[in-house]
Amino acid sequence: MPTDKEVKKDFKAKASKDPDKYYATGVLKEEGFERKQCKTCNTYFWTTTKADVCGDPACSGGFRFINQAITKEELTYIDVWKKFSKFFDKRGYTPIPRYPVVARWRDDTDFVQASIYNFQPYVVSGEIKPPANPLVVPQFCLRFNDIDNVGITGAHYTGFIMIGQHAFVPPEEWDQPKYFKDLLAWFTKGLGIPNKELSLHEDAWAGGGNFGPCMEFFSRGLEIANQVYIMYEQTPSGPKELNLKVLDMGMGYERNAWFTKGTATSYETSFPTVTKKLYAATGVKVDKDLMKRFLPYSSYLNVDEVDDINKTWKFVADKVGVDVKELKEKILPLAGLYSVAEHSRSLLVAINDGALPSNVGGGYNLRVILRRALSFIDKYEWRLDLPDICEAHAKYLKPLFPELSENLNNVQKILDVEKAKFKATKQKTTQIISNLISQKKTKAIGKEKLIQLYDSNGISPELVAAEAKKQKVKVDVPENFYALVAERHEKQEQVATTKKEEKLDLKGLPETNARYFEDWEKTGFEANVLKIIDKFVIFNETYFYPTSGGQLHDLGTIHGQSVANIFKQGPIIVHALEEKPKFKEGDEVKCTIDWNRRLQLAQHHTATHIINAAAKKVLGPHINQASARKTVEKAHIDLTHYQRVSEEEVEKIEKEANKIVKEKVNLNKSFMSKEEAEKKFGMYIYQGGVVPGQTVRIVEIPGIDVEACGGTHLNNTADAGKIRIIKTTKVSDGVIRIVFTAGSAAEQFEQQETEVAEKVAKILGVDNIKQVPTRAEELFSKWKKLKKIKKKGREFDPKEFELTSTEEYEGDVLAKTAEILKTQPEYVPKTVQRFLSELKEMKRS
Repeated sequence: MPTDKEVKKDFKAKASKDPDKYYATGVLKEEGFERKQCKTCNTYFWTTTKADVCGDPACSGGFRFINQAITKEELTYIDVWKKFSKFFDKRGYTPIPRYPVVARWRDDTDFVQASIYNFQPYVVSGEIKPPANPLVVPQFCLRFNDIDNVGITGAHYTGFIMIGQHAFVPPEEWDQPKYFKDLLAWFTKGLGIPNKELSLHEDAWAGGGNFGPCMEFFSRGLEIANQVYIMYEQTPSGPKELNLKVLDMGMGYERNAWFTKGTATSYETSFPTVTKKLYAATGVKVDKDLMKRFLPYSSYLNVDEVDDINKTWKFVADKVGVDVKELKEKILPLAGLYSVAEHSRSLLVAINDGALPSNVGGGYNLRVILRRALSFIDKYEWRLDLPDICEAHAKYLKPLFPELSENLNNVQKILDVEKAKFKATKQKTTQIISNLISQKKTKAIGKEKLIQLYDSNGISPELVAAEAKKQKVKVDVPENFYALVAERHEKQEQVATTKKEEKLDLKGLPETNARYFEDWEKTGFEANVLKIIDKFVIFNETYFYPTSGGQLHDLGTIHGQSVANIFKQGPIIVHALEEKPKFKEGDEVKCTIDWNRRLQLAQHHTATHIINAAAKKVLGPHINQASARKTVEKAHIDLTHYQRVSEEEVEKIEKEANKIVKEKVNLNKSFMSKEEAEKKFGMYIYQGGVVPGQTVRIVEIPGIDVEACGGTHLNNTADAGKIRIIKTTKVSDGVIRIVFTAGSAAEQFEQQETEVAEKVAKILGVDNIKQVPTRAEELFSKWKKLKKIKKKGREFDPKEFELTSTEEYEGDVLAKTAEILKTQPEYVPKTVQRFLSELKEMKRS
């Protein structure tokens, strides 16, 4: 199969030979456009002028709209969507709200990178209906391939709004001329751009096995929209027309506002109140005369498109009429300031939508831009506070995205924690670089070492360069450094998530009717045997629950034989016996399910939802499930959180969880279409990950939690019994784990805990278990003190080291003791015994 790049190249050549078949040429001709071929890049384009070059800035001479706005009116950033949505509403398109930028409904990406991501894969495949058809949406997107260009070119972003114009229709309803005419009308009638100022390029698009033609809209060197027509599928036997054709128009929201204003950079129109605030706080001034000369050529400094960036800086400087040093001294601080403004907005939206900066997954890129912003602040010694800038962004964007103003306290906490980590990294930088230079006798630090230092220690190249300069070591920082580390980390993540599974040959078998959804309390039933493969048995229907959603499978018997495992392979549920079955295909067999196991697993699964809701209430709205596991003995849930959970927070979560249990809330469990569920409950429902298929099972604890979940669940929260949190740990950067028990498992845990506490009380010689924590703390303190005295060879009074504390502790005795002794609860008896023995030995010797 050819690559997307190859498919695009081949199809573009094919479409260029027959433009009337693939493009809305009839509309163009009606509007007076003529087809030409660019003498510079050979692209075919349409224009009403005598131009012999296309509208690409590299061919046509950079941006030519700065201080030369040609639209009939100026639009503020907020006004763009107001006018656009109203304009398209009149043409039959339904405006819809943006989706979260954290793409929880997909398993192939962390963030939405284009408006079409909202509808992939299930809407685009025709599996489910879109929320409206056709529609327009102001979708906030995150991309990290242009990090190093942000601030420099005046047009690049990591976080931006893509206005999507979308339609999903069968071939017989496809109306490409109308879609094209509607968009063209926006530019000519909505914005008032004359036809003579437009250059429309013929192009092609390919991705995800699909492809089609596209038309790019340029004006005065600026690309303002790209209308893609997804019409074909790439198959081993060649191209195939799609059963559902898709309109995928992505328009640069920021660029529309910028184009109408004609300001020096797009940042001044995208966040005008923030740039004004930063100018005042930093004292950075814009040399308007220099910027007027520089901006038409700023697009040439795109590090992704030049081979020699230093040579390009020289070229631009010559065009501007100053030397390179002077140009950089004027431009780079301004680029840093714009980067701080841009990166803070991306962080605001991402964190608000549930993402966290970290060293894994998409969080890695968030930390990259956060530390890049902090590095600029440090480099230029600006008195700037990122949470304060985020608040200014939220205030300005409130008419467009009011939700960004609701979680500012949480955003501040997360950014403050990240800033503290950044400062800690800076402090260790000096020692790390010194060791590197002295051990290796390094005279220069290259690209690979810089990336390694950033990836392993979070040390930015700016910090390395500053420290190395003091030690007269040369550091050459690549202009596209941040794009390089982001790309490398993305590849590592892709490799890490690749997994291989072995499967049974189940061809021709129908989907198993999973009847445990109807009645999770049913433990006896009869079923027809469809297939036997060694020890594996497949029925037409079953009440046995297979391992899925982090929940362990049921056990029981089939025709008197013990069940070893239940699992799903696609839509088919497979029953694995401990021995080969004594029945045959076609038989009807009696099945029984272990009720105590089923009940305990259901208690742990419902408790998982309860703990998730309780943690979100206590820790903040950024809490999302990363993974979960439910066994008979205990369960755990991994949650996104930016720091370890304190003992006080654990107590609050446990208290809130048991409050939900005591409220005796009835659970609502139902199947509904994905579009209905998403419309009613939003994308938060995908806590357990991606759910394939047209329908989802919604498990709702009204007013508390709602998730798409296929597990066995209780009918009422009271049935969960008491919930006990056993421990919390940090499993990775940005993810914490809460281990807990519920129901009879919690009772058993408490009994075991009491027995352990009583054992420790006996070892410590106290009257009751409430005295254990303070006596343990006394033991630990006197053990440390006597150890120091013995090491120094000083005299001591043995009576001073007798244990006398009897103060009682109100709370979790074993957890507190484990915390004091810096060990796990199960190891407390051995640890106490060891400290006691060592203390006695030191007193004797």
